[in-house]
Amino acid sequence: MDSSSIMLWSVLFGGIGIGYFLYGKKQKAIVPLCTGLALFVFPYFMSSVIMLLIVGVILVAIPYFIKI
Repeated sequence: MDSSSIMLWSVLFGGIGIGYFLYGKKQKAIVPLCTGLALFVFPYFMSSVIMLLIVGVILVAIPYFIKI
């Protein structure tokens, strides 16, 4: 159950990361671009579902609070 949950959440955060990456690339905005890249990569380093969710939610929220 644990590995299937990690895979499901990784796919979800990766999909959100694709959206952020494409938006950042099109608008030439560095914060969504870097956040999108981070959302692609970080699930590979998480072994716990709880940590995956905490880091993923923080990364998803970053572009809403940091406007550069």
